[in-house]
Amino acid sequence: MDVNKVINTLNNFLKGQYMGIHAYEHHIQKLTDPNIKNEFQRIQQDHKDHALKVAERIQNLGGTPVDDEGLIGSVQGFFGQFMIPDSTDGIIQSALKGEDHYGIQVSEEMVKGDLDIESRQLIEEILDKDREHVNFLNRLVH
Repeated sequence: MDVNKVINTLNNFLKGQYMGIHAYEHHIQKLTDPNIKNEFQRIQQDHKDHALKVAERIQNLGGTPVDDEGLIGSVQGFFGQFMIPDSTDGIIQSALKGEDHYGIQVSEEMVKGDLDIESRQLIEEILDKDREHVNFLNRLVH
């Protein structure tokens, strides 16, 4: 396994975690329901914890972790904040779409094949937590 490919893949995954952190920040700013806001803050904290774990893994492999979502992610995040609905249900739907599509589906595709066993295990644990977020958000919607 090429350690540079593993580091590159983990850094791309890490950028996605930063995108999630910032997206939840935009959602939290728009929420007025204190209970939903609290739950979104909990999910955002999970993403912060995940980012820290991935960054540590990159360092343990001898790499340098990225410290933001990158230029493309930053531009997407900037424009995305204007697309967030104003209603609580709309905000939950927006977070659900981001968590399910970007957080899980895109991430799963991104990490196919280019990870060592320990890194794959870490990413699978993170994706399992993201699936829990999707299930929780689905329950809020229904």
